[in-house]
Amino acid sequence: MKRVAQARSGGKLLADALVAQGVTHAFCVPGESYLDLLDGLYSVRNRLQLVTCRFEAGAVHMAEAHGKLTGRPGVAIVTRGPGACHAAIGVHVAQQDSTPLVLLVGQIPVEETDRESFQEVDYRRMFSPIAKWVTQIDDAKRIPEIMAHAFDVAVSGRPGPVVVAISEEMQKHLVTVPDIGPAEVLPPHPAPEAITRLSAMLARAQRPLAILGGSGWTAEGRKAIADYLIANDLPVAVSFRRQSLFDGTHRNFAGDLGVGADAGLVARAKEADLILAIGTRLGEPVSQGYTLLDMAGATPIVHVHQERTEIGRVYRPALGIVSDLNAFAAAARATQPVAKPVWADWRKTLHGQRLKQAEAPDYEGPLNLARALQALEKVLPDDTIFTTDAGNFATWPTRFTHVKERQDFLGPTNGAMGYGVPSAIGAKITFPERPVICFVGDGGFMMTGQEIATAFHHAVNPVILVFNNQMYGTIRMYQERTYPHRVSGTALTNPDFAKFIEAFGGHGEVVETTEEFVPAVQRALASGKPAIVEVRTNPEQVTNRATITDLREQAAKAGGAATPSAPAARTPAPAPRRTTPRPR
Repeated sequence: MKRVAQARSGGKLLADALVAQGVTHAFCVPGESYLDLLDGLYSVRNRLQLVTCRFEAGAVHMAEAHGKLTGRPGVAIVTRGPGACHAAIGVHVAQQDSTPLVLLVGQIPVEETDRESFQEVDYRRMFSPIAKWVTQIDDAKRIPEIMAHAFDVAVSGRPGPVVVAISEEMQKHLVTVPDIGPAEVLPPHPAPEAITRLSAMLARAQRPLAILGGSGWTAEGRKAIADYLIANDLPVAVSFRRQSLFDGTHRNFAGDLGVGADAGLVARAKEADLILAIGTRLGEPVSQGYTLLDMAGATPIVHVHQERTEIGRVYRPALGIVSDLNAFAAAARATQPVAKPVWADWRKTLHGQRLKQAEAPDYEGPLNLARALQALEKVLPDDTIFTTDAGNFATWPTRFTHVKERQDFLGPTNGAMGYGVPSAIGAKITFPERPVICFVGDGGFMMTGQEIATAFHHAVNPVILVFNNQMYGTIRMYQERTYPHRVSGTALTNPDFAKFIEAFGGHGEVVETTEEFVPAVQRALASGKPAIVEVRTNPEQVTNRATITDLREQAAKAGGAATPSAPAARTPAPAPRRTTPRPR
């Protein structure tokens, strides 16, 4: 007997559409503009986990982290007006990080459009510059069609964010339509002659350099591209915050090309006679402000990317290859390595420079953060997930630690502060069995640190390392370079971060010396609770390569701003040491 489809509300259809697309988690801040969708999600609660967050930006960061780790679109749901505006930062992260994401936004009733109704926003105009596609569903019958297309767009070509507005009254309408599941689409493969031409170019090179970047990589794809690069003994750099793509402990690793890149690596990259740009867009951070290469193609570039429009967008390649990155990696691995490559010394030089820059200097003060991080690297599990916020503090783990083959590293390539804590929670919800370590500064923590409540609510336990120097460190660095002594707007006053998490019932520690660091993190991991380890760093050591005094002296030599006639603003003194015993 033929089964008769039953009428469903738009809210129930939306929930069922998410399930049909294989969604396992959705991150939300609830709102009255999508009450019917919330009710629909209640009906599928055994198949889809709804994660209740405290701030829309945090919800989208969690969804974005989920998308990075799984390769499937992360899903966030927010309410109209202010909720959508708060969510916009996460959409921008997904755009610049090429992360698949679907954002559902509640909308006013259709009949109120263009009256500047309560919380009315035209989302097509608002999100169009930072999303791959923005649409609105006003007819419940079209929910399966539009939602299926939204997920297709999010993962096609260069992955990215899609925004779907859902009008309020549409969610109440009863309609009878079937669900639509994902389409099976075979990925694009390299053109038949692509790998042959690449091999011929590689055989003629003397100083080749591979730069790995982009998104959409699978574990098998990462292994395949590593096998290919290692078989050809190529030096490998990773692009900005893409440390997951190559084993940082391997002898072929040359370092990262991004913000704070080693000057030696940058100089060597300029000497390369062939660049294999695989997955990376060769954007502003990777290209060091578009100064790394000649845009007309003086240095031959083989540019491999999923999106045709990204190839040659800034740098004209000698060979462009449009392909799914994992398909390219498999095809490349299947080819014979170059016979007797002549660049062994070149590769050794680049790797040697990487090892040299990772050596820990003798920093002033009781805490040598470089040595502390290197000691931590040795004891963390091989499947650790790292997340990082934006800021000067983030250059310390990038310089002094190495992400291993089975570890993951998530960071915002658009430099969004407030990313670290929510992404750590999203990562832990996605893979609860894996340890998650978050690196975040005191400035970034105070932007979205309240999301730690979400970790407690959903019973996950990331470990948050808060590097506290009581300032917006990156801006202070630029300030001292340009306007030395004239401290304006960059000093901060902070709480006791350990007590902050203890108020929730979590595990809090304070670290002020090198020797305290690793035991504190180990206790935090062993606690089984959401944890914060507050790392009180030396405010004078504003970067891992320069102090504030250094920057002021450099500015004076360069003819910078004169010594101020009025007293300079003072960085707040470090908070006093805790008098209560640390957890043991």
